Amino acid sequence: MPHEANPIGWNRRQLLALAASAAAIGPLGAQAQSRTSFATRPLRVVVPFAAGGATDVIARVLGERTAQRFGQSVVVDNKPGAAGLIAGDAVVKSQPDGMTTLLGTTSSMLTNKYLYQKTSYDPLTDLTPLVRVCLAPIALVVTADTPAQNLQEFMAWIQAQKGKLSYGSYGIGSHGQLACTTLSDLATAEMAHVAYKGEAPMVQDMLGGQIRIGMGSMVNLKPHIDAGKLRALAVTGPRRVPLLPDVPTFAEAGYRQDALSLVGWLAIAGPKGMPADVARQWAAVANHAVASREGMARIIAAGFVPVDDDTPEKFARLWAQEAPIWGRLLQAAGVQPS
Repeated sequence: MPHEANPIGWNRRQLLALAASAAAIGPLGAQAQSRTSFATRPLRVVVPFAAGGATDVIARVLGERTAQRFGQSVVVDNKPGAAGLIAGDAVVKSQPDGMTTLLGTTSSMLTNKYLYQKTSYDPLTDLTPLVRVCLAPIALVVTADTPAQNLQEFMAWIQAQKGKLSYGSYGIGSHGQLACTTLSDLATAEMAHVAYKGEAPMVQDMLGGQIRIGMGSMVNLKPHIDAGKLRALAVTGPRRVPLLPDVPTFAEAGYRQDALSLVGWLAIAGPKGMPADVARQWAAVANHAVASREGMARIIAAGFVPVDDDTPEKFARLWAQEAPIWGRLLQAAGVQPS
């Protein structure tokens, strides 16, 4: 995985201080406006989730900076539903002039291609990748009464409990399912998958003792990790997560399989046919917003890893490289398109 962002160079104290300061940060500082040739009216950023969620928070952070740099107001248009397909369809059908973009996730921009048979568009051909904003790793957690204190002990434990354990994820075809399927196969543990409709019910069942293993996002798991009710053993992706700096990556623990090395992302895309110069302007503005102290702190506080040096070309290459890998993982996990 290529280098994406500068937090890897921060020490633990810096990461903790920045994450802790996020809640205290006020409005973004004023930046010099930089009008461009294409931003001639208010811009629309379509988000495939309801207002108030982590993605929506990031959208509004980016919107503030984008408005300042482009010299135009930015409207965050929340279009939840249908696993992101409604939001994606709205962007695909818009003019490729840079005025309408999608702020979506790996699922809404990539893996939906393999999860649904009938969609109005193909994200790989009908969207223009512009820039990643942040990485979205997930963590493997167990309940506090689980004997495993690290990943090696976890693998030995699930192997010893062959056929007796279940793990939770936030849905069929989710990254959590793919990662836990891989771990189960490696340990020949024959764990059962419990698919929840979101992370909240999964976490509640873990806290209630119905299941002991789960995978989810930092922002939803961290309060319970801090409270000592859940124990984080490893995180996906190429680097540690600022919000959980003491938790190793799967790779650090010696597990480099695709489902454990890949990491989801939050990114901006436009409709097919967007001019290259407009794409580059969007990438530059997004990188600038993420690199600001305010933007970076808020992204970290939302449980993500900031990406402040992406380009349309780099993102397009990664998008094309990762798509077939996700497809193979979903097929290997027995996930059938609906």
